[in-house]
Amino acid sequence: MSRLRITVAALSLALSALAHQAYAGVEDKDVPRMISLGGTCVGCELSGRKLTGARFTGANYAKANLIGADLRGASFFGSNFTGADLSRADMRGAEMRGAGFSHAIFTDAKLSGIESSGANFIGADLGRVDLSSSELHGASFQGANLERANLSSSELIGANLLGVNAKGANFSSAELNASNMTGGNFERASFRDAEFTGSTLRGAIFNGADFRGADLSGASLNGADLSNARGLTQDQLDEACGDGSTRVPSGLNVRNCGVNVRVRVSPSFQRAQAEAARAEVEAHRAEIEAAARVSIPRPPKPPKPPKEPR
Repeated sequence: MSRLRITVAALSLALSALAHQAYAGVEDKDVPRMISLGGTCVGCELSGRKLTGARFTGANYAKANLIGADLRGASFFGSNFTGADLSRADMRGAEMRGAGFSHAIFTDAKLSGIESSGANFIGADLGRVDLSSSELHGASFQGANLERANLSSSELIGANLLGVNAKGANFSSAELNASNMTGGNFERASFRDAEFTGSTLRGAIFNGADFRGADLSGASLNGADLSNARGLTQDQLDEACGDGSTRVPSGLNVRNCGVNVRVRVSPSFQRAQAEAARAEVEAHRAEIEAAARVSIPRPPKPPKPPKEPR
């Protein structure tokens, strides 16, 4: 085959992929790197597909099957993956700004090094997921399953961990500044050298959790159960505050939050707020761009009246 024919064939394949953006992953086993995917593909069958570097902008892939998919370095801007199955997917280094993954399944997935500012993981199953060294500023994990997940060295500044199940999770060296951990179950979790500056741990359970070297400056421990926590010292508790229902290990005590409380909020919290706001703007822009690409069919023209006989 001549060089010219090869070039023409390659161009034809590229144009074909771009013409069917929403369904490129469905038709081709190996999706070209950096392809842009938009539109609606609810319930798509994409298990095991190679989607490295794919860019999902304003896309709706709710309930899609992406089990074992290769999504390394992919971008999810303002896209909807509600209820999608991403079990065992490789999403290392992906960007998920303003994306929605509520009630999605990530069991045993690889998500280390992701950037998910303002992403929605409400009710998602992230059991045994590797989220180490990730940026999760302002992300919402409300009611999510994080049992035995690895979030070591991750930045969860301003994150919402309300009511999560994080039994046995690894938060060592994580930044949890200004985060909301109200009502969460953190039994046997590791918080070695973690930061909780200005965080709310109200009513959370920490039986067997490891707090060695953790910074609790300005943290609210109202109603939290730390009675069986390990590695907790009086010096750490002196930097936090609680109330009459706060339970701490025998021999330790915590001051009341209502008396001379000085909360020191990390300057990084402002960065988390800015990141979350920027993610919302990007998501809104993505929705506008996606809507602009959708062609609205014009109504049919009315039939012309019959000509009168001469």
